[in-house]
Parts: sequence; C-alpha cells; structure tokens
Amino acid sequence: MWGLVPLFWPLLKPAGAVEILAHRMVWSLAFVVVALLAVRRWGWIRELVRSPRKLGLITLAAAVITVNWGVYIWAVNAGQVVEASLGYFINPLVTIALGVLLLKERLRPAQWVAVGVAATAVLVLSVGYGRPPWISLILACSFGVYGLVKKKVNIGGLESLAAETAIQFLPALAYLLWLGSQGSATFGAEGTGHAALLAATGIVTAVPLICFGAAAIRVPLSTLGLLQYLAPMFQFGLGIAYFHEAMPPERWAGFSLVWLALTILTWDALRTARRSRAALAAAERAAAAAAVAAATTGPLRADAGVASDPGRTPAVS
Repeated sequence: MWGLVPLFWPLLKPAGAVEILAHRMVWSLAFVVVALLAVRRWGWIRELVRSPRKLGLITLAAAVITVNWGVYIWAVNAGQVVEASLGYFINPLVTIALGVLLLKERLRPAQWVAVGVAATAVLVLSVGYGRPPWISLILACSFGVYGLVKKKVNIGGLESLAAETAIQFLPALAYLLWLGSQGSATFGAEGTGHAALLAATGIVTAVPLICFGAAAIRVPLSTLGLLQYLAPMFQFGLGIAYFHEAMPPERWAGFSLVWLALTILTWDALRTARRSRAALAAAERAAAAAAVAAATTGPLRADAGVASDPGRTPAVS
C-alpha cells in the first residue's frame, strides 16, 4: 500500500502539501473513530491517560510521523519520488543505528559492513545531488524513530493511531479553518470529486498505519526493517517508469551501494535466523534425550539400591 501511495498525492493538486497534511490528520481521526465504534474498544483510553510515559511516547510518535507525512507529500508532489524512496531504503539501516545508540544493541560484523557501505552511499549521493539527500535522511530518521516509539508504547495498531491522530487533530483543524477564512482552502472549491479525494486521505493513511502498528508489537524490529524493503522498491519503480525522474550515473552508483548494503543486511539476518533455529532445535533434542535418559535410568537405580541392601527383600513381580 505504501509503495503505491505516490500515485495518490498528485491527484490532490492544487492543494498544497501542508493543506493535504492537515486533511490527512483530520480525516484519519474520523476513520479510526468509526473503526473503534465498530470493534467497541475504548478501555485503552483510560489506561493511556493514567500512564504519563505512554502518553509522552504517543505524543512523540505523533510529532515524528507528522514530519514524515509532510516531507513525503511535499517530495512526491515536487517530483522527488526517487529521493523519497531512498529514505525508505535506508530506513532499516537507521533502525539498526537506533538499536545501537539507544538500545545498546551489539552489531554483528556483517551489520557493521552494511552500515559502512550505506554511509559511503550517502556520500556518493551527496556528490551526485550537489547536496546531502536531506529528503531521504529526514524520512528515514523520522520513520525509524516512529517504529522505535511504537515498539516501546506496545498498544494495538488501531488504538495507537487513534491516539496519535487525536493529538494531531486540533492543530490540523485550526489550520484548515484559518485557511478557509483566508479564502485559500481548496476543499469544496475544486468540486465534489476533489473534496472526496481529500477526505479519502484518512483511509489512505489509516489502513497501512494500522497494519504497521499491529506488526510493530508482534515481530522483531529487524524483521520489521526487512519487510519495509517492499515499499521503496515500488516507489523507486514508479519514480523511474511512471514519473520519468532523471537518474544520472552517480545516483545509480549511490543507489547500488544502498542495495549492496541491504543485500548484506538481509543475508546476515537470514543466516542468523537459520543458525538460531538450528541451535533451538539442537537444544530441544538434547532436552528430550535427557528426559528419556532420566526416565529409563531412574528405575534401574532404584532396583540397584534395593539389591545392594542385604537387609531388604527384593519385591517379587
């Protein structure tokens, strides 16, 4: 779903990126409230309000995803789909870096190599663009922090999104009302179809985010990073084949280094998972063998104890 989103945002022109972002916040809350009414899940609100730590984390999540949404919408409508896709390609590497810096995780040698190759790629792309790929870096860092925060909050995807959009709602609604008072709002001014598309931003936003939020508390962060390769692959393909964005040789070189880093990362993750499964299976076999040995040697030891005692008469079966 995220991979195909670049096809949607240009349909909302002439609305600007900030107006689209505000509509996205407002209509997302409307969508999740309807969903919560359908499933009748409200008990989490009391628990969230009583936990200042979780409330603070939800506020942080709302802030970083606001930055992510706004930059992404602007980038797509400004013809920077390829650079936006780069942000989600390097997001798994940012996730690893956050794990090292904040969670004190230790990297395996292959992971260090992948991070080094990715850093080289950023340098090559900076030369190619004539500037650091700041769109990519902002998208990668903001979404990496968002994933980490969602992991820490540990509440359901629908509930988490409802809390985040509730925090975003009032500022977004205030901006839209101000825009309308200035006569600059496009909602309603561009026809019913355009207004319906702006309202649909709630569905376009909420459905994949609910899926992401639900996954973030169920799978390891490393697996979450691997799955996120799919979206930028779609986005990159759209940028080249559909939006016809330029790809000079230095950009191909930078992207190739990023893909090399991701290949190393994926190979290492798969190898580690295979070794972990093998070690777990070996441990289970050893435990089963020990249990069988204990069950078979226990009666023999008891009989031996009886036979060695001359004052006792062995039982006759």
